[in-house]
Amino acid sequence: MLDPASFLLITLDSCRFDTFHDAHVPNLKAVGPLHRAMAPGYFTYASHQAMFVGFTPGDSLAREPFLNPRQGKFFRMVGGGRQHPRDYIVLEGANIIQGLARLGYLTLGTGAVGWFNPATPTGRALIGDFDRYFYPGNTYSLPQQIAWVEQRLREAHSRRVFLFINVGETHVPYYHQGAAWPPEQNPCLNLNPNNTNDTARCRLQQRACLEFADRQLAPILERFRQANILICADHGDCWGEDDLWAHGFHHPKVLEVPLVFRLGESPAPPGADRRPLWRRWASHLKRALTS
Repeated sequence: MLDPASFLLITLDSCRFDTFHDAHVPNLKAVGPLHRAMAPGYFTYASHQAMFVGFTPGDSLAREPFLNPRQGKFFRMVGGGRQHPRDYIVLEGANIIQGLARLGYLTLGTGAVGWFNPATPTGRALIGDFDRYFYPGNTYSLPQQIAWVEQRLREAHSRRVFLFINVGETHVPYYHQGAAWPPEQNPCLNLNPNNTNDTARCRLQQRACLEFADRQLAPILERFRQANILICADHGDCWGEDDLWAHGFHHPKVLEVPLVFRLGESPAPPGADRRPLWRRWASHLKRALTS
């Protein structure tokens, strides 16, 4: 049985908000309401480095914590700005991986795109703090990633777990195992000299990849049903807007991403108040009204 204070972070690499909105992804959408958010970066490395120190995608106009990180963060790093009373958890260390490990979490990670390759210095900078880590070798190996995760979760037994999954299928070339098109068919190339980019094809392929990922992720989402789940993209892609394609530059469509989350039991230290956040807020409100 997975500890309910466990935390699952899934990044759908390059997934556009409109792709998530339009796709048939019942497992991902069942986690919680879909929000339009702005990513902290316009390419994978920068965005994940930001998220790993608590700067998750958000809506700066929202009043709710977590949806707007300035109203309360999922993860607040000590030294990373002034703490907010509605921060979900405050962590010490270089990043959230170290911080949760200090609270006794088993930290598991698997990244698909090349930035997560542990054979490179940049890859090691992203993933070097995980207790267990798996890099599949290409951007379209989610079934192998899920098999690795399932084995690690069985070994964890009832221990609290922080699990990070980076899904590569939604990244260019928008390909998944068993797809009806070859991985070489990339409809979204930045600075494409042959002008073979195709907006309709981008939309079709990324949506198919997201729906494939939804099916693959179903058992993992079920395992974390009583725990904490955060699903987002690290950035989106341009599909011809302003004659731009893919990502790696500032543009509204590159920064616009889906955000879905559900919070269960707080990843707080043993002995702290680990009730679901809404119960803690209700208790505070009741005390304020009766005092």
